[in-house]
Amino acid sequence: MKDWRESCRSRVGAKGLFNKLKEKLSGFKESITNRILEKAAGSIPIIGNRSEPAAAQKEIRPASAELPVKTPSENRSGIAGATQVEAVQPTRISIVDKARSLIFEREVILDEKDLEEPLWGLEMALLESDVALPVAEEIVSSVKSSLVGSRKKIGSDTGDLVETALRSALLKVLSKNVFDFDEFIKNAPKPVKILFVGVNGTGKTTSIAKVARYLKDRGYSVVLAAGDTFRAGAIEQLEIHGQRLDLKVIKHKTGGDPAAVIFDAIEYAKAHKKDVVLADTAGRLHTNINLMDQMKKIVRVTKPDMLIFVDEAIAGNDAVERARLFNESVPITGTILTKTDADAKGGSAISIAHVTGKPIIFLGVGQDYPDLVKFDPEWLVERLLGD
Repeated sequence: MKDWRESCRSRVGAKGLFNKLKEKLSGFKESITNRILEKAAGSIPIIGNRSEPAAAQKEIRPASAELPVKTPSENRSGIAGATQVEAVQPTRISIVDKARSLIFEREVILDEKDLEEPLWGLEMALLESDVALPVAEEIVSSVKSSLVGSRKKIGSDTGDLVETALRSALLKVLSKNVFDFDEFIKNAPKPVKILFVGVNGTGKTTSIAKVARYLKDRGYSVVLAAGDTFRAGAIEQLEIHGQRLDLKVIKHKTGGDPAAVIFDAIEYAKAHKKDVVLADTAGRLHTNINLMDQMKKIVRVTKPDMLIFVDEAIAGNDAVERARLFNESVPITGTILTKTDADAKGGSAISIAHVTGKPIIFLGVGQDYPDLVKFDPEWLVERLLGD
């Protein structure tokens, strides 16, 4: 079977996914590069005053220099701007270290003052891309920690240094909550009961069909439960998917008790030795008290092994907030983000697992059944920072 990363790359155009955030991160790398170049240009050592008495001049003769240069300890004016830099040195990188790097090693040492403006720009870029504030702050803090005090050879590729710091910070955030869906299904007692929840219109029923196809492709038998007895046409929609995928759909009449439908589907799966039950539920907002109470009843009656929250990646911070509030009402196992292929910002994909403390399980990347991929932090970071 083709590796899923390869499969995803073939379905999601490189220029569409998270394009805006990718541009903003590229802008941050450029701003750091420019800052290093400015610092290097403004910190070229000035030749000492040859008219002073020889006793007053301690000379350093680097291999490439033809004229004497005073040490910073004896002549602070020997490095342009040295006094000002020393005044804002919260990390206490010594002037002597800076001078040694500039004169002998031709390196620039980054301090907090150098990074202040670019890091502010990075935080604004993340927030404008719908990254939640605490997540943006954590990413910026991690990048800052990696770059402050780092040494950069003048003339070498600064982008590598910045990209490494960004990559590490993003992976740190995205890898906090990772869930192996395949391993869970393999080891869980059968039938595995999976309940899908979310608001209306986010692609919940279609995501159920995609997960059903995903499981079928891996040799599992699946039963669908039409637990959305509230929305007109919901049962028929799931039946169409069942016919296309050749799967049994357990249903009651419209307006029936959804907990009873899902319970019957579980009993059917047990009797016919099916591996997995995928249960649809009515879309609902966390503010609808009656529907949330109904959801709690469904959970109480059916005791699902997984409760998956489904929302659109393009909803950005709204999706993150809805996931958080759903998780407070009926603790979710993880999230499926749909319409990821249409998401130019990427904020929800970066934020939702961090804010809820629960993993992203799948990303929906298109309209067809195969357009569902397991979430992988490294794949996502590559899309944000790769060419």
